[in-house]
Amino acid sequence: MVREQDVSAVAATLGLDDERSVAAVVPALATWHGRRQASAAADGLRYRVTWEPLAPSATPVLGQTWLAVVPESVADAPWATGLTEGLAGHGLDLDTLTVRDTADRAALAAALTGRTTVDGILYLPAPKTRPDALATLVQALGDTGADAPLWCATRDAVAHGAGATVTGFAQAALWGLGRVAALEHPDRWGGLVDLPAEAGPRTVARLAALLGDAGGEDQVVIRESGAYGRRLERAPARAGAPWQPSGTVLVTGATGAVGAAVARLLAAEGAEHLLLASRRGPDAPGAADLVRELTATGTGVTLTACDVADRSALAGLLDSVPAQQPLTAVVHLAGALDDGVLDALDTGRFARVLGPKADAARHLHELTAGLGLSAFVLFSSLTATVGGAGQANYAAANAYLDALAEHRDAAGLPATSVAWGPWGGDGMAAHDTVRSSARAMGMSLLDPDTALTALRRALDGGDTTVTVADVDWSVFAPAFTATRPSPLFSALPEARRTTGTDGANAADGFAEKLAGLTGGERERALRDLVCGQAATVLGYGDAGAVEPTSAFRDLGFDSLTSVDLRNRISGAAGVPLPATLIFDYATPAALATYLGTELAGAGTSVDAVVAEFERVAARLGDLTAEDLEQSRVTTRLQTLLNDLDKTLGQDAAAVTGRLEEASADDVFAFIDNELGSA
Repeated sequence: MVREQDVSAVAATLGLDDERSVAAVVPALATWHGRRQASAAADGLRYRVTWEPLAPSATPVLGQTWLAVVPESVADAPWATGLTEGLAGHGLDLDTLTVRDTADRAALAAALTGRTTVDGILYLPAPKTRPDALATLVQALGDTGADAPLWCATRDAVAHGAGATVTGFAQAALWGLGRVAALEHPDRWGGLVDLPAEAGPRTVARLAALLGDAGGEDQVVIRESGAYGRRLERAPARAGAPWQPSGTVLVTGATGAVGAAVARLLAAEGAEHLLLASRRGPDAPGAADLVRELTATGTGVTLTACDVADRSALAGLLDSVPAQQPLTAVVHLAGALDDGVLDALDTGRFARVLGPKADAARHLHELTAGLGLSAFVLFSSLTATVGGAGQANYAAANAYLDALAEHRDAAGLPATSVAWGPWGGDGMAAHDTVRSSARAMGMSLLDPDTALTALRRALDGGDTTVTVADVDWSVFAPAFTATRPSPLFSALPEARRTTGTDGANAADGFAEKLAGLTGGERERALRDLVCGQAATVLGYGDAGAVEPTSAFRDLGFDSLTSVDLRNRISGAAGVPLPATLIFDYATPAALATYLGTELAGAGTSVDAVVAEFERVAARLGDLTAEDLEQSRVTTRLQTLLNDLDKTLGQDAAAVTGRLEEASADDVFAFIDNELGSA
């Protein structure tokens, strides 16, 4: 009634005869009701990162061999040497490899060759190591065929506990990249661990225990007080004094769809002067209309072209702020995308994404530090919170923003970083493949008005970091953990219910189904799996919409959706698959053929042989005790056992090689030859 402003109904409900007095307050009540509903909708989309105390590991690290990769700029630094010496003191056999800070992929691969047959690899980056250096290491390890898990240890890059200073916030970009590496290379990525600025004996002991047995954790903070695992949980909004814009508010990336929406909000909230900056400035599509619209509200508007990644250009822009309307707030939305699987990213592609996002944020932080701002708002991304296949550079850039906000907060400076899920309307999420990928992953595009309400709630509540996303966890969590289990969502009940053993059971079910098929039926089942998963990723309701002989590129797949498809097929089939899957096998038919080969190889295992012995055991059950005693069955079984005893005494590596080379048919033929004539 209030929402529809039905005066008569409201008066009747309240038992009032004077509708005129009711009519005077109903519009205000309707506005209040609308705001309350909008706030409730926005609050239901809020999440925050927390840290759960971890039980000490009981697994000793004794006997494990690890390789420590250390940039030469910190090879002799007390922090790095203290760690390596301390780990050795806890029984870790540690081989240290010093590499140039700017070593390229080929040089790293050459240096790593022959040194990666270890239980694990530990990377100790320098304080200013950029994420492309970690990406290059991941690539080089892949080039050498290394399969040992890679752990990256940062130094005070993560906020944990009261009084956290986050002095190493520059390394937080490595955390963003690492979350993507875990999705794209689940078999080769170990995890991320953040250590305090000064690593004492207890910290080193906890690190040694973590490397010995991570217990399924792959994002860990270690402090003198203990070890903590990263979790995502819902974040109720906090009450606070409403933030009021005044003076000049700088908005970067202002001519994009989201930037324009934010500018309209600021104008409506009473900003006196908006300094709008974007790469193209007045030449951007719709820029003139935006200026006219904002000016009509009585707000002063200056629109200028500025590459905010250029520190000098940004400094000049800030110097242009009129003295009578000093800069009071910054809203940094500028950003760029250059998506690609981790193996395909190079330094240039990282620079194109980090420049307008992370570098510009650092410039704004440094250039405005003494201006007494009332707000410093950073537009981050959900990819920084959970990772995003095909977006390692973007995740790295946005993880930097979140850590910068934590660092500013520790320094007593205003900061609010909002990690957004994809927005509806225009903008970076407008591309069809992004939309379809979001739907397939269980994400709905954010309603712009609801998102703006969430922004206001974050500012009013004094949030330093918050994630705002519309996620169906019953869809997102299983897809996210299809190839690599993660405890990240264990604090979300709706996600926890869907990430148990269902994935493993589904993979076992498909393998069992496939084992009972032959020839054309098997081929059709494989094609149905590939086409069905492809249809899901693309947002189609029917697998028939995907033609098996069509190229994945023609179907609309890109680097983001390709990794999503890989993860889904890998989870459904229960076999590890490369991140470059659809680039190596260009059509669903070709991929299905490859998948069949991989599954056949996976079947050449102890389980397959045991299954055949079970078949033989069933046949033996048809024989009487007298038959067994007088036949050759007993003799042949005894011979097999004797041969097995001899085999177990041979060199293990040679035996493993023979088993790897044998096909399932070879093994089964041997059994039939030995027992079939009994």
